[in-house]
Amino acid sequence: MTSGLAILAGDGWLPVQLHQAAPDALCVVFEGMAHQLTTKNIHVCQFEKLHSLFKLLKDHEISQVVMAGAMSRPQLDPAKFDAFMQNIAPDFIKVLQKGDDTVLRYVITLFEDQGFDVVAPQDIALELTLPAGAAVGALPDAQLADVAYADQILHHMSRLDVGQGVVVEGGHVLGIETLQGTEALLDFVATTSSSLRSSQGGVLVKRPKVDQDMRVDVPTIGPQTIRQVAKAGLSGIVISPDKVLVLDRDITLSLAKSLGVFILAQDPEL
Repeated sequence: MTSGLAILAGDGWLPVQLHQAAPDALCVVFEGMAHQLTTKNIHVCQFEKLHSLFKLLKDHEISQVVMAGAMSRPQLDPAKFDAFMQNIAPDFIKVLQKGDDTVLRYVITLFEDQGFDVVAPQDIALELTLPAGAAVGALPDAQLADVAYADQILHHMSRLDVGQGVVVEGGHVLGIETLQGTEALLDFVATTSSSLRSSQGGVLVKRPKVDQDMRVDVPTIGPQTIRQVAKAGLSGIVISPDKVLVLDRDITLSLAKSLGVFILAQDPEL
């Protein structure tokens, strides 16, 4: 049985949390891509055969699609392309050479052209974001300038379609999020020499890109983010209210409190 919703799942906890919120949803994963779903009714599709995916969705009377989870860019095998993929291959291959936002906008268009409504994860699980305000602790006055500097950097990064996170400490940039993601960023910060660090602690600022389509690639934090922030010696996290997903929200907030990591939901002041 299906609710008319399909979850196109990548790696991580978000698809699992969405399936918990919508247990009747059709679950689709892609060959060669990691995922954490454990439900028995999982359909495995290939990127080279998108016509088969669209047929599967239509056969199950799917009207809405949500894309969730980390997914690396596929290594496409042209020899496996179905007729649909052969037709769009020239455009698709060109798009894959561009930034994530461009790729995802193109993919959304493919689904919409087939009659599917692409919806946001936060529309399926309504408690995935935080309202404006201090969720845990408070932003130290000494780090107000760091947040302002981080927001300037993110503003420029987003226009280049680079990433959604940056770490600033004592007026110095300790790292920016690139294709490797937030975990890699925080691991890098954790290995930074103490001679380059400030005693006041730094801050991770994570926000959506300028004019980002909030249905896909929504910035996300969770318990692992909190652990890494604490391990990296940072004071806390600033996110955009209602625009950053907080996985396992209760656990994340409780863990932040116990580790002394502040979480503030605040819009940038640019």
